[in-house]
Amino acid sequence: MRRNKVVGVGAVALTLGLALSACGTTEDGDGGGDAGGGDAACDVSLAFFGPETGPAAGLGAPIIDGAQLAIDQYNEDAECEVGYEKFDSQGNPDEAPNLAPEVASDEAIIGVVGPAFSGESAAAGPIFADAGVPTITPSATNPTLAENGWDTFHRALGNDATQGPAAAKYIQETIGSEATFVIDDASEYGAGLAGIVEDSLGDVVVGTDTIQAGDTDFSATVTKAVDSKADTIFFGGYYAEATILIGQLRDGGFDGQFVVADGVKDPAYLEAGDDAEGTIITCPCIPDTDPAVAEFAEAFEAEFGSAPGTYAAEAYDAANIFLDGIAEGIDNREDMLEFVNEYDEAGVTKQLAFDETGEPTDVHVYSYTVEGGEIVPEGEIE
Repeated sequence: MRRNKVVGVGAVALTLGLALSACGTTEDGDGGGDAGGGDAACDVSLAFFGPETGPAAGLGAPIIDGAQLAIDQYNEDAECEVGYEKFDSQGNPDEAPNLAPEVASDEAIIGVVGPAFSGESAAAGPIFADAGVPTITPSATNPTLAENGWDTFHRALGNDATQGPAAAKYIQETIGSEATFVIDDASEYGAGLAGIVEDSLGDVVVGTDTIQAGDTDFSATVTKAVDSKADTIFFGGYYAEATILIGQLRDGGFDGQFVVADGVKDPAYLEAGDDAEGTIITCPCIPDTDPAVAEFAEAFEAEFGSAPGTYAAEAYDAANIFLDGIAEGIDNREDMLEFVNEYDEAGVTKQLAFDETGEPTDVHVYSYTVEGGEIVPEGEIE
């Protein structure tokens, strides 16, 4: 039976809401899953696969905690607690092939929240597919990941084939750009997204360039961008490079609009200070101010002492899909994969269901702006 994952409303009801999430209820009010039916699976675990340390750890932390909250809620009254294993890839596609076999060899792990990034997803995906390990990434957005024939792959958010055109639409219709320069960081994620934005913008693009992740001197790219007379620059990449890049662009004389995507939506980007002000960020991640996630955000802050970061809610949804299966007694990868493939339930972020390639059937893209030293949601890009 599907668990009731509704989080308690308000401070007074918060504790009650967490308990209800853990024990589950059925539509007729009887206990579901382990608490009522006594048929929940035992001796099983979920795993996180992504950056826990390293330069991209800021994007991994909310995913870790989002899944942790779901598991903690489930375990609060469970007769058999679900384990939670973390596999720290540092977001590095070179590390992923060495780490994925550790997940595959632990048969107690029947679901993976992740991999977090596109590059490591491409590297680890074949290994998970061969081992039959169901995965639900809350954050990897490269469209080609769903084109590899991995029946174990699922994505809890829209891919860059939807985010890229949405970003281009914002650049053209909201900003009104007449000349956009496109930069990428050569990563699977950044280059892929930048290419989609470039194609979507068409003749508006006045130049492109590529930087390398880990570099700190972007003067050659800054010169090209400034010389292009662009009024807008789009960057496909992560926050570590974006923080440096925007400072060097401003120092180099660029005073136009800077547009980035979900890989930059991290508080660490705000370390750029005044240079970051006005930056537009696109993301297929729902704002934590949205009424649909307000109760989740309240529970998250109660447990971790801070507001949920990027992809925390998507990770919470991903973990809860697996936990729903465990509550119904699923204790092996084969049955869990079938359960995930057929899943169609309301989550915190959207209606959670997948097509035959593992893509979500419900997709939204949102815009944010850096204002007053904070990342502030603007709304959905329609």
